Amino acid sequence: MAYLVLARKHRPKNFTEMVGQEHVVQALANALGTQRLHHAYLFTGTRGVGKTTVSRILAKSLNCQGPDGNGGITATPCGVCQACRDIDAGRFVDYTELDAASNRGVDEVQQLLEQAVYKPVQGRFKVFMIDEVHMLSNTAFNAMLKTLEEPPEYLKFVLATTDPQKVPVTVLSRCLQFNLRPMAPETILEHLTRVLAGEGVPAEPGSLRLLARAARGSMRDALSLTDQAIAYGNGELVETGVRQMLGSVDRGHVFRLIDAIAQGDGKTVVEISEGLRRDGLSAASTLEEMTTVLQSMAVLQAVPGRGAALEVSDVEAGETARLAASMAPEETQLLYSLCLHGRGELGLAPDEYAALTMVLLRPLAFKPTGAAEKKTLNEAQAAPQGTAAPARAAVAAPAASPAPASSAPPAPAPAPAPAEPPPREPQPPVREPHPQAQPPREEQPQPPDDEMAAEAQPVPPGPRLRVHDAPQGRPAAAAPEQPDLPARSQAMPLRVQGTAGMRDMPQAQSSGGTPIVPSEEGDFWYSTVTSMVTKELIGALARELALQSQLVGRDEDQWLLRIERESLGQSGSRDKLQGALAALGHSVKISIEIGAVSDSPARRNKQAAEARQREAEEAIHNDPLVQAMMRDFDARIVPGSLRPV
Repeated sequence: MAYLVLARKHRPKNFTEMVGQEHVVQALANALGTQRLHHAYLFTGTRGVGKTTVSRILAKSLNCQGPDGNGGITATPCGVCQACRDIDAGRFVDYTELDAASNRGVDEVQQLLEQAVYKPVQGRFKVFMIDEVHMLSNTAFNAMLKTLEEPPEYLKFVLATTDPQKVPVTVLSRCLQFNLRPMAPETILEHLTRVLAGEGVPAEPGSLRLLARAARGSMRDALSLTDQAIAYGNGELVETGVRQMLGSVDRGHVFRLIDAIAQGDGKTVVEISEGLRRDGLSAASTLEEMTTVLQSMAVLQAVPGRGAALEVSDVEAGETARLAASMAPEETQLLYSLCLHGRGELGLAPDEYAALTMVLLRPLAFKPTGAAEKKTLNEAQAAPQGTAAPARAAVAAPAASPAPASSAPPAPAPAPAPAEPPPREPQPPVREPHPQAQPPREEQPQPPDDEMAAEAQPVPPGPRLRVHDAPQGRPAAAAPEQPDLPARSQAMPLRVQGTAGMRDMPQAQSSGGTPIVPSEEGDFWYSTVTSMVTKELIGALARELALQSQLVGRDEDQWLLRIERESLGQSGSRDKLQGALAALGHSVKISIEIGAVSDSPARRNKQAAEARQREAEEAIHNDPLVQAMMRDFDARIVPGSLRPV
């Protein structure tokens, strides 16, 4: 007698033998018991979950005649009558199975429907079972719609598909749809244990767990893999043999990998990866096993004392619990996500083991170490001091002078500079009084020592610029012109700024609402820049340089601009700006310095825009109609929704 595979030998013969589909079995059994029978049924689900098996059991239930030949419609077919035995053998004349994958045309469907006009020959009902019904053509679906909607009372349709999304809604609306679910690994494990016990095949529990996980919810796949494992193990199932047959990675490797990643041991991770390469184990299986263990770890971390249902009796449960206690929950979630997405990267890399190593090393790249944290902290603490020290040295250097040749004792060494004070609170704008109304000099606050040192620098002899506007109300000495040097921002030596002025710079940038004190140079530069922008003489970087700069001083052939960011003063932008000024009749050379900008065209435009915005908001708030709506209907004006016209 020829060998019959396990998937066919142990196919369920009645509803009581069905496993994993209790929701479908209960609905069909109740319908058969109460004689509330529909004319069309649609069974959906992935491969190997029992769609064809349910349709055959349903056909036997409809046509069962009982052991004595006097039976009727029942939820428990006898299995011994002529109808039950013929349906199991596939030779019952009133039960027709059509494979829509190979008979998808309208001609095949019409041939099937031509049989619908004839009453059953042997049974109580004619049953038309169409497998993979989603493969039918649109014309074939249209041909069967009328018969499917109003079939004869003796005709039942049973449709099965793995892709219900491709079935037209006109067909779905004419059927009772039952979704057969993928089976849980523990359900497959229990069924395999019973099947192998009946077959008398010895099997280790670990081998059955591997087969249950590899089946991925399909009982037919599980039984087929069991057949293959029996042949591989020469009549017995051993865990090591099944693992080698499936290419699964030993959980010991997985536990060592997770432990090494938790400890930040990259050397061990690389060594284990190379060992997997030498043993020829699958990289995808490694990541799959890691996701399974990490999922159990995450469950244990979220709900202590409870792991995955399949691993309750697993000898590796203790190791899983140990790893769950040694790794932070957020690291577990991160590693799970990396392993899950890393499986898709294996096919993109030229070598899947190289891709596996990169996936395993990725969490180590983002794992902080104690040395790295200490180094980062030290750098963060030393950064402000390191940036302030050169500034103080630059300020003190010009003021230094050679010691006089006398017997006087040397001056004491300067004390270390104090730490930088915190930024000052922004003060309300105060317009400076007229120079004639200035208070006596001794009543004015004294500037810091470093600023006084900056102001006390000797100014080299040579032609000077007329400085019309300087910050803090004090005239600043401009650098002399050097015609021999190329036209670059370094053509004029920058005036040394005090550290107090440097500290004021961020406040000047952030206090966009501070009123601008009009000046002759500010008005002249604003009108000049506006004219250049209107006539489109400048664009891009040159326009940004003009808008963000302040005209500090000007002479007949040289103008001095101040900017806050050195990146604005590129030589190309300055040359284009000089060309635009020449087009307006100002053939001058532009020099640039770095410092705090208190009056620029951009600041004036921003202040004007804010003024228009305030006027628009005041006009809306003062409108009588708006006030009435706010008072009577509790209306509110959405912030940011008002714009000046």
